[in-house]
Amino acid sequence: MYRATCHPITQRTIWAVALAILATLAGPLVLAQEFMQWSGSFGPIALPPIATQAGISTGSSTATLQLSGDAEISADNSAAALLSGPDGDTLITEYKLAFDGDGQHATGGPSADYTPYDSFLVPPVRITHAPGDDEVAVTLYVQARNPAGKAANAGGYSARATLTVTWIGP
Repeated sequence: MYRATCHPITQRTIWAVALAILATLAGPLVLAQEFMQWSGSFGPIALPPIATQAGISTGSSTATLQLSGDAEISADNSAAALLSGPDGDTLITEYKLAFDGDGQHATGGPSADYTPYDSFLVPPVRITHAPGDDEVAVTLYVQARNPAGKAANAGGYSARATLTVTWIGP
């Protein structure tokens, strides 16, 4: 035989249950207010061949950054970002970064002009979050050309540009 014991529900019990429910529902909302993530990634950038000794080849790729506060983007300026090809040949490699917003009317920041691979985004470029605009399209451009007075060997060249986004906050 079982005997059930009922405890009287008091005002204190109702408040405790209400606070527990509120914490369960609001907790994820509070945590989700601050976020920063890439919505996809940059695709490979295929540059057309350089047709002449003085020719320049350019290409770009765009990715969307979702964020709820300000951030900075920096680059890995190592030799991995230098276009290297057959027999150790290299091309003059420069990168540029642009945003679809200016940081005032829409989330974004100032564009970074073409800069040599080993000093690209030094110092980092700031992305300013505009309230109500939680996405910014980030376009990475690469430009390649032969060194002055020299034609690089024909063949495939490759490089890997690594961008790092750092949270600054609201």
